[in-house]
Amino acid sequence: EVQLVESGGGLVQPGGSLRLFCAASGFTFGNYDMGWFRQAPGKEREFAAAIRWNAGTTYYADSVRGRFTISRDNAKNTLYLQMNSLNNEDRAVYYCARKRANRATLRYISDYDNWGQGTQVIVSS
Repeated sequence: EVQLVESGGGLVQPGGSLRLFCAASGFTFGNYDMGWFRQAPGKEREFAAAIRWNAGTTYYADSVRGRFTISRDNAKNTLYLQMNSLNNEDRAVYYCARKRANRATLRYISDYDNWGQGTQVIVSS
């Protein structure tokens, strides 16, 4: 059974940093591209970042580029999202997801077939 478990969310002040973790199990993690999405209160889930299976290429939404860094450790079956310079607009539930093997795109919800339960990030002073 595929499992994705996020952690690392919490309350942070504007300008602060958080590092999110996604522990993967039940599949060969190193064979799959992975992504982070987020869903703010009252809004649709949106793409944040993605990384190729070999960590060779990363992709970011314009809203997070330059502030967030996605990475992975295939030996530890773990996906990361380092978030810096957080602001109120980054408040959301953050989800990690496994990309479908047969999809060329990676910015759409439909590109992913398994999701974690999410971890909440609150940015507030």
